Amino acid sequence: MEANYFVHPTAIVDEGCQIGEGSKIWHFSHVMPGCILGKNCNLGQNVVVSPEVVLGNNVKVQNNVSIYTGVVCDDDVFLGPSMVFTNVINPRSAVVRRNQYMKTHVGKGASIGANATIVCGHNIGAFAFIGAGAVVTKEVPAYALVIGNPARQTGWMSEYGHKLKFGPDGLAQCPESGEKYKLENNRVSKITA
Repeated sequence: MEANYFVHPTAIVDEGCQIGEGSKIWHFSHVMPGCILGKNCNLGQNVVVSPEVVLGNNVKVQNNVSIYTGVVCDDDVFLGPSMVFTNVINPRSAVVRRNQYMKTHVGKGASIGANATIVCGHNIGAFAFIGAGAVVTKEVPAYALVIGNPARQTGWMSEYGHKLKFGPDGLAQCPESGEKYKLENNRVSKITA
């Protein structure tokens, strides 16, 4: 049976992977055994997907990203060029810590900017926006905008990737989509009809 996804001739896809329909794996990438890629994922050049990683549908991974065991990305996640995940909190070359891999969950629709670093064991909420070069050392709430080293929250983002400006009533509107959001108890939620 012919594959319903694309693998560039220079890429390596090990046996035992699940790859969804319409996904593309580009130059010099390596997809290791036991990982799951959803439908319509795009892995740029020089991407490594380690064993047991799970990527949802429509995950975009830019060039030079390594996704290590313990990482799960929900649907519609964007991983910017050369961003970094870790999976061991205190790595040493001479000490084997494969049984100490920590988990990192990236929520639906989150974006992680170029050259950002996500220290393992810290989850990224849905639709969060991690600025380029940020170093994430703690949990990031849904819709949060974080920047810097260490990353600190400077605002909130819409699902379309625009900074939200909340009024005294705790309400904001995305300038692109027109969707409305509510800020309550330091948490943002989208208002549905």
